[in-house]
Amino acid sequence: MSRRVVRQSKFRHVFGQAAKADQAYEDIRVSKVTWDSSFCAVNPKFLAIIVEAGGGGAFIVLPLAKTGRVDKNYPLVTGHTGPVLDIDWCPHNDNIIASASDDTTIMVWQIPDYTPVRNITEPIITLEGHSKRVGILSWHPTARNVLLSAGGDNVIIIWNVGTGEALLSLDDMHPDIIHSVCWNSNGSLLATTCKDKTLRIIDPRKGKVVAERFAAHEGMRPMRAVFTRQGHIFTTGFTRMSQRELGLWDPNNFEEPVALQEMDTSNGVLLPFYDSDSSIIYLCGKGDSSIRYFEITDEPPFVHYLNTFSSKEPQRGMGFMPKRGLDVSKCEIARFYKLHERKCEPIVMTVPRKSDLFQDDLYPDTPGPEPALEADEWLSGQDAEPVLISLRDGYVPPKHRELRVTKRNILDVRPSSGPRRSQSASDAPLSQQHTLETLLEEIKALRERVEAQEQRITALENMLCELVDGTD
Repeated sequence: MSRRVVRQSKFRHVFGQAAKADQAYEDIRVSKVTWDSSFCAVNPKFLAIIVEAGGGGAFIVLPLAKTGRVDKNYPLVTGHTGPVLDIDWCPHNDNIIASASDDTTIMVWQIPDYTPVRNITEPIITLEGHSKRVGILSWHPTARNVLLSAGGDNVIIIWNVGTGEALLSLDDMHPDIIHSVCWNSNGSLLATTCKDKTLRIIDPRKGKVVAERFAAHEGMRPMRAVFTRQGHIFTTGFTRMSQRELGLWDPNNFEEPVALQEMDTSNGVLLPFYDSDSSIIYLCGKGDSSIRYFEITDEPPFVHYLNTFSSKEPQRGMGFMPKRGLDVSKCEIARFYKLHERKCEPIVMTVPRKSDLFQDDLYPDTPGPEPALEADEWLSGQDAEPVLISLRDGYVPPKHRELRVTKRNILDVRPSSGPRRSQSASDAPLSQQHTLETLLEEIKALRERVEAQEQRITALENMLCELVDGTD
């Protein structure tokens, strides 16, 4: 009699749980625009959600700790003249977020650590180069200030946000609407999916397609693709009979899939969220009420079903926390932010362990907030893997990142008129001194304004007391 051997994996028992009611974010009017983006972006400091807004596009940015009911007058980030379609936090600065819109522009915003008093309406920089709406954004994983955008004009533009210039424009590779774009781990290649049903691997600096596969999924509905740690491509799409399907492909041999599995019959596009540290892929269907997750390994059948987290209400969108934002003391390996019609609900994925000690096997060193390259180094052909950090003592986001001198210089809003001169050592102290003086002046001016406001409040309180005494 043969015994069935159970596959060994530390992720066989991943436990999903929705946060308690008081840990959700209530009374948020989530955008109703029909677009297959996640509508939500999250990092260790902030939660950003695209919201309904009259007369243009807007999104709300909340500190992670600000749970509960959100005031209806809470300040928004507004500046686009059309609906916002995608948002993405910079992986190298937790206070920088980019937004793409129906109005053909991309805007990059500095979010302060304090809660602003009024709407944020002035972006650091506006990037203009697309002729139709911009629906996809993705920051480069290792190079500072490099941002990718894809628009309805079937063009991919790669920008240097620090100078406002377009570094590269890939405008003759996609004959139809681009459905998804994903960088590989060091940002040397792109995987794209398109309405023409072709999966492409692109070297953006050479401006050429290095591999492609027609009809990776045979259905007409949108396909998604992400790079795995091993360099394979994981895809989600539809069969000819409109069944949802997932696939795993080797770009060096696109003829046959490494794995291909049919899932179910549903219309919702499957949004894949990949964790390279654990090789787990989470599939969140728009309009579904579940999150399915799979482990990708080197053993057949290569894509192993782990479990499904189910809830009652369908999801409008989903945010995925970077590894450095998780609670390692609770063996948390993933956290999602599920959008409902009027709220956002965190969902925590944990691997239960009896020990309170740090679990090395669950938390290998993970990409940290420091870039490995500058934009011009990447453009010149250099590649570098992400700079890794240990999560042994937990990760504490740096405070007031926007006040760092280097950030202020790098995110300069003036486009360079000629070739950029690299800053010499003799320039640095002057630049730093100038910036410090500017900051001290701003702080002094703010203090004076606060003192004036306090005097005004005292005067008004005195007047109020006199009026009260008079009526008595």
